[in-house]
Amino acid sequence: MAAPPARADADPSPTSPPTARDPPGRQAEKSETACEDRSNAESLDRLLPPVGTGHSPRKRTTSQCKSEPPLLRTSKRTIYTAGRPPWYNEHGTQSKEAFAIGLGGGSASGKTTVARMIIEALDVPWVVLLSMDSFYKVLTEQQQEQAAHNNFNFDHPDAFDFDLIISTLKKLKQGKSVKVPVYDFTTHSRKRDWKTLYGANVIIFEGIMAFADKTLLELLDMKIFVDTDSDIRLVRRLRRDISERGRDIEGVIKQYNKFVKPSFDQYIQPTMRLADIVVPRGSGNTVAIDLIVQHVHSQLEEVSGPQAALASAHQCHPLPQTLSVLKSTPQVRGMHTIIRDKETSRDEFIFYSKRLMRLLIEHALSFLPFQDCVVRTPQGQDYAGKCYAGKQITGVSILRAGETMEPALRAVCKDVRIGTILIQTNQLTGEPELHYLRLPKDISDDHVILMDCTVSTGAAAMMAVRVLLDHDVPEDKIFLLSLLMAEMGVHSVAYAFPRVRIITTAVDKRVNDLFRIIPGIGNFGDRYFGTDAVPDGSDEEEVAYTG
Repeated sequence: MAAPPARADADPSPTSPPTARDPPGRQAEKSETACEDRSNAESLDRLLPPVGTGHSPRKRTTSQCKSEPPLLRTSKRTIYTAGRPPWYNEHGTQSKEAFAIGLGGGSASGKTTVARMIIEALDVPWVVLLSMDSFYKVLTEQQQEQAAHNNFNFDHPDAFDFDLIISTLKKLKQGKSVKVPVYDFTTHSRKRDWKTLYGANVIIFEGIMAFADKTLLELLDMKIFVDTDSDIRLVRRLRRDISERGRDIEGVIKQYNKFVKPSFDQYIQPTMRLADIVVPRGSGNTVAIDLIVQHVHSQLEEVSGPQAALASAHQCHPLPQTLSVLKSTPQVRGMHTIIRDKETSRDEFIFYSKRLMRLLIEHALSFLPFQDCVVRTPQGQDYAGKCYAGKQITGVSILRAGETMEPALRAVCKDVRIGTILIQTNQLTGEPELHYLRLPKDISDDHVILMDCTVSTGAAAMMAVRVLLDHDVPEDKIFLLSLLMAEMGVHSVAYAFPRVRIITTAVDKRVNDLFRIIPGIGNFGDRYFGTDAVPDGSDEEEVAYTG
């Protein structure tokens, strides 16, 4: 049987400390109440069935605070619960929608524990866990007063913001980023901080009213009802509300009898008939969970060779007009000769790479919008010149090689803001995957210089562009800069995003069967940072970081 629920979105301090205004008697009373509540919670633990072996205690991963990483660590692997943008094909469109699973059931029935067990058994690295608990409506002042006295019904359909739930789930299925509210159960209010999620391979949406809206039902590919004995649910709810939400046992029982049980009988239990699968005994029913996992596996399509798809697209086409290649002067060609030479020392490789980066960025800045302006010179004369017509310039580097271009950008752009994206290719599926993202605020108003040192197939560059578009950066304000690109990568990015400006110092014609640029430059990151190449000699930087 599942362990008692532990919510990451709850205030970890169940009781308030005594203040200076409290008289000594009141402080003692508060202390006694806190001790009594903790004792009640501990005694309730003994009423629950023992935790089954092989599964770690239940941990709420939705509505988490900012300080918690979006990770769910299982016995097998680490699962990224903030999701990622799904793969986009050579046309820049989503190749498939995420598979959405709905988990319904009564309060404290073990829905999140079942979700965790499904995720562990699926062995899917990218998943979004979305809880209805995040979508309680903002209460009025009168409703806040009712909630403080356990007189507000949080188990009624009207307590939830279904419009926001539906729009959020739609965007996640489409691979778009969403902002999810963070709900504070102690104060019965939304926190100021919202959590950013991306679409993923699998979306698991859980909540007591998961099947209460017709439009919401249509978005779910599989509907599961977790059916747990009412006595077990009551004990779990008592323990949770006392130990984690700072409530007394009398108030919890009052709320249960007045709202929770009647709402379950009227609104929740009838939705069991809408479920595709009913799981009796919750997480204790491993047979049912195994059957669910088998069905989901049969529904998930394998992504076959996204890099190969890019390789076969747009062959023999002329290079796009959005491409600008730095003029191949004897100086530029001489620097390319040095950095392409496998005998070049690391010091020389770094020195001449930095020179090329500086020239590349200076060249790229000439494509920014400028407007006429007049200034007065020290001689008292007017000078008709040009000034930048945008709001601000932001640089975004695709780690790890892209960060080597940041000093050159800072050298020519005063007070430039910098963001970073880490994209790696899954060696089993060939999919580029977003592992880390840090972007400045209000980036949608900026011209964005997206930096990577080499681009072969364009897979990672396309995903990076999608991330920027998800953050409302206009396509025509994105500049993709790279020291070296393959024609395949140029075609892929330009075809998918025809308004993105592509700027490089050189374009090589071919990639080999391992998608390495030919003649190429080698693994840029290894040569620049002095790290060892991977044992099989593959050009990991081009495959895993720049795609």
